Amino acid sequence: LRETFRDRLWIAVELLADGRQRDQLARLRDEGRRLKLPLVASGDVHMHCRARRVLQDAVTAIRHGTTVDRAGFMLYPNGERHLRSLEVLQRIYPPDLLEETVRIADAIDFSLDELRYEYPDEIVPDSDTPTTYLRRLTEEGMRKRWPQGVPQKVVRLVEHELELIGDLGYEPYFLTVYDIVAFARSQDILCQGRGSAANSAVCFCLGITEVDPARMEMLVERFISKERNEPPDIDVDFEHERREEVIQYIYGKYGRERAALAATIICYRPRSALRDIGKVLGLSDLQVGRLSRSMQWWDGYKVDDSRILEAGLSPDSPLIKRLLYLVRELIGFPRHLSQHVGGFVIANAPLYELVPVENAAMPERTVIQWEKDDLEELGLLKVDILGLGMLTAIRRAFDLIHGFDGRRYTLATVPAEDPLVYDMICDGDTVGVFQIESRAQMAMLPRLRPRCFYDLVIEVAIIRPGPIQGDMVHPYLRRRNGEEAVDYPSEEVKGVLQRTLGVPIFQEQVMALAVAAAGFTPGEADRLRRAMAAWKRRGGLGPFEDKLIDGMRRRGYSEEFARQIFRQIEGFGEYGFPESHSASFALLVYVSCWLKCHTPAAFTCALLNSQPMGFYSASQLVQDLRRHGVEVRGVDINRSGWDCSLEPDEDGAAVLRLGFRMVKRLPEAAGHAIAERRGTQAYGSTQQLLERTGLDRRALEALASAGALKTLEGQRHQARW
Repeated sequence: LRETFRDRLWIAVELLADGRQRDQLARLRDEGRRLKLPLVASGDVHMHCRARRVLQDAVTAIRHGTTVDRAGFMLYPNGERHLRSLEVLQRIYPPDLLEETVRIADAIDFSLDELRYEYPDEIVPDSDTPTTYLRRLTEEGMRKRWPQGVPQKVVRLVEHELELIGDLGYEPYFLTVYDIVAFARSQDILCQGRGSAANSAVCFCLGITEVDPARMEMLVERFISKERNEPPDIDVDFEHERREEVIQYIYGKYGRERAALAATIICYRPRSALRDIGKVLGLSDLQVGRLSRSMQWWDGYKVDDSRILEAGLSPDSPLIKRLLYLVRELIGFPRHLSQHVGGFVIANAPLYELVPVENAAMPERTVIQWEKDDLEELGLLKVDILGLGMLTAIRRAFDLIHGFDGRRYTLATVPAEDPLVYDMICDGDTVGVFQIESRAQMAMLPRLRPRCFYDLVIEVAIIRPGPIQGDMVHPYLRRRNGEEAVDYPSEEVKGVLQRTLGVPIFQEQVMALAVAAAGFTPGEADRLRRAMAAWKRRGGLGPFEDKLIDGMRRRGYSEEFARQIFRQIEGFGEYGFPESHSASFALLVYVSCWLKCHTPAAFTCALLNSQPMGFYSASQLVQDLRRHGVEVRGVDINRSGWDCSLEPDEDGAAVLRLGFRMVKRLPEAAGHAIAERRGTQAYGSTQQLLERTGLDRRALEALASAGALKTLEGQRHQARW
């Protein structure tokens, strides 16, 4: 160690009132003289104050999987391992050991500001710079999107965006995302960008998103701004069954040293805190189970005494009082580190030079030990590679349509603003479609009556806990239906809320209101956004409440209006939806509704082949298709494949043929074997089926019970016998 660290090596002296301090100090001084190493005072700090010792003991017992009364020497003998004051330290440590801590601190001149993140550079050809390459790709995309000529409005929008992207140096960010999306498209993997870039004309030209900027009136500054000085957030959804191919491409291109998944910190909630603390205090499994099950989601982060009584325990018991104290202390405390569902960080240099990393559970993968907010602070590029089941279903529906009648569709070429589609949506006929298939959404559709794309954007965002608890839904509906006047206290507020009839529905509107009406800076508005997302878990909205209300009152707004806005902000803490995400989701809503309206057999077939997904079971989807007058043909040993498929009826219209995947308890390998060995020669009998496929008794019984052997043996009971 001395050879490696030379003058950067010390012997730490920890004096923790354990009765051996004098002997320990003398022994370490002898070691220091022998090794010619200086000694330095150290506290082995595990808690910020002595009162946290009881919690320290509890989490130590949790870590070791034992109870506090059995932990023994796993626990520290006293509470000295806390942040002690300088006065206390001066009484305990010799002056030279304390002076050495100052010398170490003076020698440390590192700052996080010194970390310089660099974007990957292999995405740019040698003949180009990032700026010229992004412009060239964007202009090529413009010509493809508008082959009859690019409208001047789009040209001006693209130029404005490219200028802003260039000023902030974000060209490599967009090019990296473009490279990933281009790979997916080359492999016929359907994908759709969302996040703050969903309203970017540049992303539309690059093919990252299919949301046409002409269908949205949104400013580029809402997703990228000089004041915030942080990269735009781009999430890309891929077919959920093929996302792994994209992940493997990223690791193959950049290696695990330069590409890694971000972490996410899992914190204690009431149920998990009750389970862990209950176990370490020695409660039985039955008692712990009752306690955790007594908590309901609407309790939030509170543990009320009434829940303890429901579990059959007394809140006045000394043991339960100790339990409640520890649980309340533990809620919100980090429990463990997990990996983000798809947040990749990609760098030009090895990531371990920038951030702490660790091995993932899966071989040959790396996880960064920081969460997304930490990464944003450093300006590290993060791209979310996410899986979405509806994209799988839509791609399969497109393939089925092309295979059946030759028509070819993409997300961008599905006919827009079809009145028949909106008629179907207004009727609440949305079983199986994306996002608006729940009972709550179905009940809202006849009341909101969407008639254009932006109405779908609002529909996606309004049935969320945030708008519901912030009392935004009913005022919006009353104003939309002409039952309530739409008024604005100022032109600034009108500019922010006009498109949603004076009701803040999107996160971006709350941020814009804070700037326009309360005098927040863009940076303060961004901190408000982060606080909104976390206040239920960590608190933190208190300082913003005073600033928001005082700022609005100084600008002439009534206190009633100011407090109404703050209540709506609190509602967003329950989960509000950004407009940029809602726009991307609205496109998938429309496409899935168009498929259901005009090609119901293909759409249902694709849904069945993509199960499990969505609210509805396969049986419910089939019943819905039959209610729409489409024939559904059962599983047939001589006609079905593993997947469901389309067949023409007597008039040439598409009908649904169920596949072997619909047969309960039939292994996938058996289903594929039946179809492959059938070839062009149908099975003539059950004996022939057995000889050619080698199916076991269980597989045959499953086929017979499903009616798949009807053409061979008649009705299912006869076939099963």
